[in-house]
This record gives sequence, C-alpha cells and structure tokens, in this order.
Amino acid sequence: MRIVKSKVINYNIAHYVFLPYDMNMAVSKRIRQLRQTLNMSQVEFAKSIYISNGYIAELECDHRRVNDRIIHLISLTFGANERWLKFGEGEMFFKTPGEKLQRMVNLFNELPPKFQDYAMQQIEQLLNVTNG
Repeated sequence: MRIVKSKVINYNIAHYVFLPYDMNMAVSKRIRQLRQTLNMSQVEFAKSIYISNGYIAELECDHRRVNDRIIHLISLTFGANERWLKFGEGEMFFKTPGEKLQRMVNLFNELPPKFQDYAMQQIEQLLNVTNG
C-alpha cells in the first residue's frame, strides 16, 4: 500500500515539476472563467470539445496540463481568443469580423493544399444551403 502511495506522490511531484506551474494555473483559471461566461457546466463544456468532463475538472483544478490541442479546440469551438487563453492578452472572444477573418485565413493556411480545396467546397456548399 505504501508503495502505491509513494508512486502517486512521486508522479504528482514529477507532474508539477515538469509543468510551468504558475503559467498553467493562470490558463486553467481562464478556462474556468470562459466556461462560466458561457454559462456551461463542465459536462456541457467537455462534450462540446469531445473530451470527458473529468478531464475538464482536472484541467480547472490544475491536476492536468493544459496543452495546445485543448486550447485550440476551445478556441475553435467557442470563438475564444487563443492568446487570451494562453497568456491573458486581449479579449476573451474575437470581437470584430476582421479578427474572425484573420483567424480563418491563418487556419486555412495551416491546412495542406488538398484540405484547403475540401474546405472551400464545404464553405460553398454551406452557402448554397443557406441561400437557397
């Protein structure tokens, strides 16, 4: 039994030593603030980004590392500003159409050419559905 407890303690120590703890703590608080601003439970928030509600709870309590993938998912799903999530800079949400357009252009440019073509086809189909 002591060996198990010792392993857990060692894991937790290694976990926190590995992380930039103060920065990560601020990110986890901003994730909670965003979720509360959206008036969502942890369960609703987690389902929206296809992760477990336990994972969100652990992120918000600083028991798990907030990685770039999670930040990117949150940003894409809720229109949250990635710089605000990571560093507390700027507004929580993208406000102007120009900011949204710049975000779309940046995301589009990250795609390989064949996926850019696919994205264009999907946008055109979406426009056809909404216009007619």
